[in-house]
Amino acid sequence: VPQPVGMEALDQAEGPAASQRATPPPPPASPPSEPAQKPPPRGAGSHSLTARSSLCLLAASQFLLACGMLWLSGFGPIWTQNTTDVVSSALTFLERLGPSAWLGPGTWDVPSLLLISLCVILVTTLVWLLLRTPPEPPSPLPAEDRRQSVSRQPSFTYSEWMEEKVEDDFLDLDPVPETPVFDCVMDIKLEADPTSLTVKAMGLQERRGSNVSLTLDMCTPGCNEEGFGYLMSPREESAREYLLSASRVLQAEELHEKALDPFLLQAEFFEIPMNFVDPKEYDIPGLVRKNRYKTILPNPHSRVCLTSPDPDDPLSSYINANYIRGYGGEEKVYIATQGPIVSTVGDFWRMVWQEHTPIIVMITNIEEMNEKCTEYWPEEQVVYDGVEITVRKVIHTEDYRLRLIALRSGTEERGLKHYWFTSWPDQKTPDRAPPLLHLVREVEEAAQQEGPRCAPIVVHCSAGIGRTGCFIATSICCQQLRQEGVVDILKTTCQLRQDRGGMIQTCEQYQFVHHVMSLYEKQLSRQPPE
Repeated sequence: VPQPVGMEALDQAEGPAASQRATPPPPPASPPSEPAQKPPPRGAGSHSLTARSSLCLLAASQFLLACGMLWLSGFGPIWTQNTTDVVSSALTFLERLGPSAWLGPGTWDVPSLLLISLCVILVTTLVWLLLRTPPEPPSPLPAEDRRQSVSRQPSFTYSEWMEEKVEDDFLDLDPVPETPVFDCVMDIKLEADPTSLTVKAMGLQERRGSNVSLTLDMCTPGCNEEGFGYLMSPREESAREYLLSASRVLQAEELHEKALDPFLLQAEFFEIPMNFVDPKEYDIPGLVRKNRYKTILPNPHSRVCLTSPDPDDPLSSYINANYIRGYGGEEKVYIATQGPIVSTVGDFWRMVWQEHTPIIVMITNIEEMNEKCTEYWPEEQVVYDGVEITVRKVIHTEDYRLRLIALRSGTEERGLKHYWFTSWPDQKTPDRAPPLLHLVREVEEAAQQEGPRCAPIVVHCSAGIGRTGCFIATSICCQQLRQEGVVDILKTTCQLRQDRGGMIQTCEQYQFVHHVMSLYEKQLSRQPPE
């Protein structure tokens, strides 16, 4: 961070206490080579112009008054004739032209016309000078503004990747309301140590307490391979350490109290780095056709890679999905992915077959103000990339629909359960916690039927981070509450964001997870729910 930024932050940190201190000694005089420049007072040029114009107007009026009095007294034509004779005698070519011959006795009429024209020109010029507003002299930028302009220089601009519309012709998709939009304006935040400054990237849509309240952290700790000369910045180091070490174990009573304290939850949520991916991590031509939202990308270190017959084509092995760890750090318990789009339906079923997925959890409607997900399952039967998908049965419940699906590739056949949760309202969190808690318990029981080494459970919403994060966090915390009798939602959220940036996308969703866990703890302790 440049030195002016640190000075500004320290000045702001001192606050009113600094103004009550003794007056500091005057600063040393600046060297002669750099004299201090004092800006001219505002309006100085305007006052000087008015004085000059007044003097000119007075002189011109006196001259015109004298000429008028001379003219009215009868000496005007005689004086004009004498002047014309002197000029005619001095200039021989005027004499050859014969001014007296063509001017005639009305010679004095021409000087009169010239005098009147001169008066009009002088008066018009003076009026224009009086009415013209002089330009204000440029005032120098205050010291604090200069420091601010230096401190607000981003490491990269959002327009380098976000604002270009070149590849939009491939796929025309509406933006997601919950998608973070990056504004490369940096905000300086003073930590406990005044000498250590952290830079926090803020979102254009950031509003404290709204449904799109996001604190965006552009670093991606852990996703850069070592050995290529990569050095983490202090901000990345701080975010990585927080995600690895943050923890807040809650007993039953603490959980209930915290679930009812939105201000405490909001403050805690905004301290967690989002861990979104820098778009420069991916340099794959045509990648825009495989991402539903340009700002939501899979973290490279945990990304699901599809098997491809062409190793030289990175696009064929790409899918916007990440492996997510479960309770106790167990690897590859879940797969968090975006809602399939038309161009990725085949890739989605390839991933399901490749990972031996027994369960799919879908937490979005097909359309909510705009398209959230493509209907990637058939009414009866369809084939994608050599995988035959057949819907055997559909079970309707109050909060979700369960489809029993058979997958076949060659001679191998597998069973698949598809849970479509339809009780999540558009653009907000649910008003009731029991439906989601019931879905989590149903999926856990279905996974237990698959055996102790169940393959990854695929969970998706639209972007694959908000509602998906709520479901996975609830599932992990329910297991922790049953096994340990305590719950650590903060640590679980940090673990999820290490694997996929932005999991549990809004503060409202973070509060909702606490409400769900509070309800589950009361169910376990046989207390009536609220």
